Amino acid sequence: MRLECALEVSHPGFVLGVAETIDLAGITAVMGVSGSGKSTLLRALAGLETPASAHIVIDGEVLLDSARGVNQPPYRRGIGYVFQDARLFAHRDVRGNLHYALHRARPGADAPAFDEVVAALDLAPLLGRRVGGLSGGERQRVAIARALLANPRLLLLDEPLAALDLKRKAELLPYIRQLPARFGIPLIYVSHAVEEVAQLADRVLILADGRVVARGLVHEVLERPEAEAVSGHFDAGVVLNGSVMGQVPEYALTEIAVAGQRMAVPRIEVAVGSPVRLRVRARDVAIALQRIEGVSIRNQLAAIVLRIAEDSAGANAEVLLALGPEEGGAHLRARITREAVATLGLAARQRVWALVKSVSFEPPR
Repeated sequence: MRLECALEVSHPGFVLGVAETIDLAGITAVMGVSGSGKSTLLRALAGLETPASAHIVIDGEVLLDSARGVNQPPYRRGIGYVFQDARLFAHRDVRGNLHYALHRARPGADAPAFDEVVAALDLAPLLGRRVGGLSGGERQRVAIARALLANPRLLLLDEPLAALDLKRKAELLPYIRQLPARFGIPLIYVSHAVEEVAQLADRVLILADGRVVARGLVHEVLERPEAEAVSGHFDAGVVLNGSVMGQVPEYALTEIAVAGQRMAVPRIEVAVGSPVRLRVRARDVAIALQRIEGVSIRNQLAAIVLRIAEDSAGANAEVLLALGPEEGGAHLRARITREAVATLGLAARQRVWALVKSVSFEPPR
């Protein structure tokens, strides 16, 4: 499925201008700081806001073409929308909220079945409960289920985790992650949280001041300075793809192969050979000229210096590293001091060791 989107939306003091063609498969994330135009873009796609000029086509069907006077109403676009605040019907229980969507579902033989959606989001224990008694995470699961039962061809999620605490976010992420594969419905997921995007997304668009400033696969885009501007100075990092090599039960560790090298992370319950995605922050990577014995940092990876960017007005420098004996392939970013760069004599194409102090990970979908 393909989305062709060329639009301009004007508000006092702000203009959103986007012209993108996106292959809709899996999860596409839209990132940006508050006020960059993320929600405005989703509202325009869904038909909740009419741009000054626009051409929006999904899978060959024209949803909006201002030049030709075409503007399909929201209920005919086949696009589901999950808001930050869930927006459930307070006078209905969970089952009633879900049945409402069934009655208004887009026709289609391959529509998600009620029982399958309930099972996918673990809603069976909640069906008889009033929505006022649900936790924030439970309400969002119900909202996602209701959107799925309307049989959308595309599902938009507008910062669905923003109002949740860290524990609730961690609980909800696995549910969202498995939706495209389970139901064959692509997602566009809006967030300004890099950790969420690193765990969920296949590709990313970054918005700044109403314009797309970066686009591409998640592991490529999150290495760029544009992602750092969204996330904040100290959250910059990379995404690494790896596979599970085995378990070390006596130390509750899991061994993971990354770029032909071994890393160990706190135990994850996945089978040997399973793919995993690791998020490594620049502030959690140190650099040494040789492998170090007698140190608590166990993940020490052979690397090559690709680029050094020094902040001439500050103390820090950022070093881009390639893992392995060759310069291609997986990368790491390390934030160290300019003094360390000088003391170690770091230079491009120099062979070094990257000491990784901490990672976050995503198990397979």
